[in-house]
Amino acid sequence: MEVKKGLELDRIIFIGRTFEEYCSMFHITPEEIASLRILDCPGGACSFTATANSQGGRVVSADIAYAYPSQELYEKGKRDIDHAIDQMSKVKDRYVWSYFSDLQELSVHRNEALELCTHDMIEHPNCYVETELPSLPFTDQQFDLVLSAHFLFMYSDRLSQAFHLATLTELMRVARQEIRIYPITQLDGDRSFLVETIINYAKQMGWKSEIIPISYEFQRGAVHMLSLTNANE
Repeated sequence: MEVKKGLELDRIIFIGRTFEEYCSMFHITPEEIASLRILDCPGGACSFTATANSQGGRVVSADIAYAYPSQELYEKGKRDIDHAIDQMSKVKDRYVWSYFSDLQELSVHRNEALELCTHDMIEHPNCYVETELPSLPFTDQQFDLVLSAHFLFMYSDRLSQAFHLATLTELMRVARQEIRIYPITQLDGDRSFLVETIINYAKQMGWKSEIIPISYEFQRGAVHMLSLTNANE
């Protein structure tokens, strides 16, 4: 596979969450998995696509990382998990240790997601689409529901307001019904200063917005997702 010029593997963090985490983070029900066309973007090394599709779902994952062969991503993911666990050991108080009891259990879940994702990438490559936001290679309203985890808002200090608005506009273009974004906090745990800007933008665009509390909490304070719906649907 040809890799886009300028894309360096060491700039990519290839870590993902499990199917079970996704269901908790986004309030996803078995009925939604069975009936909706779902896009996970950016999907990273998450196992949601693999597991949901094994249950009869119609899920596609999109990420800039998919420009690289799955084996390279797998090896990169293993290193990234080890590095992340080491760094988190120094700031354990920033996390709530109820969903995961300790760093060892967290490592097991992160590695499980990586294993499932990379195996599924080999078995079903059409479900993993290379893309570089804020552009998506999909048709208008191709998906019913778009999920976006641990990207927008989280990196508010690195991703500009213009990038957020352009990305959300593009995600809504391909979403027939709804976008769900989690978390709405930054890396430091504070609510992103861009949340109100996005809500105001949604109003201008004719979208409905709702901040929804969730039961999942790992990063301390990250207990809400943002739902944006197309008011015309």
